[in-house]
Amino acid sequence: MAGVIEKNRRFYSEQVSVLIHEKYQEYEGRIAVGIAGEGSDCFGYDDEISRDHDFGTGVCLWLTDEDMKAIGYQLSLDYNGLVDAVQRSYYTERLRERRGVMSIHDFYSNILQTDCDVSSCSLTEKQWLELDHSCLKTAVNGEVFRDDLGAFTSFRNYLLSYYPDRVWHSRIATALHEYAASLQVNYARCMSRSDVVAAQLCRAKGLEAAMNLFFLLKREYPPYYKWTYRALSELDEGGEFSEKVQRLANENLRLEAWESMKYNPKRQNFLDGIVSVSEEIASEIEIMLLEKGLISKRGRYLEMHVNEVLNGQVT
Repeated sequence: MAGVIEKNRRFYSEQVSVLIHEKYQEYEGRIAVGIAGEGSDCFGYDDEISRDHDFGTGVCLWLTDEDMKAIGYQLSLDYNGLVDAVQRSYYTERLRERRGVMSIHDFYSNILQTDCDVSSCSLTEKQWLELDHSCLKTAVNGEVFRDDLGAFTSFRNYLLSYYPDRVWHSRIATALHEYAASLQVNYARCMSRSDVVAAQLCRAKGLEAAMNLFFLLKREYPPYYKWTYRALSELDEGGEFSEKVQRLANENLRLEAWESMKYNPKRQNFLDGIVSVSEEIASEIEIMLLEKGLISKRGRYLEMHVNEVLNGQVT
């Protein structure tokens, strides 16, 4: 992360800040600058593979709506001219959409796909419930190099303070249901019917729900799905949860484990390794729920905790 971020920080300090000081001195303390938003470089996950598109030199310049009307157009022309003059900037049209001059309102609203009230730093409960986990991480990644006015950082900090409690409980309850339905119920049904395609879908949905639950219980937003496991591995200090998730992904599908097994909804088939590791993950989640005070009684079947978590009342 340091390499990419520092490269663009130098571009700002050596060239963009000079442009702003010389031509927009009146607004120098009002323009927030940094690198955040879409792109693996903003997450610090760029590598040789990810640099085949939308990767290059550039920063974001965030303006209030008022300042955008006053100087946005000319500042965009000047900034784009500066970038175009940089040798090997790799500044593609797509990257031009992600970097450069934009209003604070448009930056957050475009990423979150909702009309953000950045002036009062607030979202309605309905907006919170409709937001995608990964878009929230996209909105708060990267680094802010300068924000004297504080308007951009204020909304960023509001998002970083995490979901309101009712929304948090609702999202945990939804993920608990998704995990239980996919891996603790439907996977066995599908395997009992020898429907391996549906069983694989159950595994995929269960993996996603398990990782979402981990992030929710750590009060962190997960990134875009292709980076979720990497971020989980970095967040999982002991490595036990991420190791189980890796095992669940790697475990072979074994129809032979179900050949002589009569389907019983009240009994898990531990001859199947996917079932075994799924239950290990469920136990880890159960422990985390207890530690957070979200449930009052033990139980590895995660569906049994949905109502208690949803209501937010531990008895």
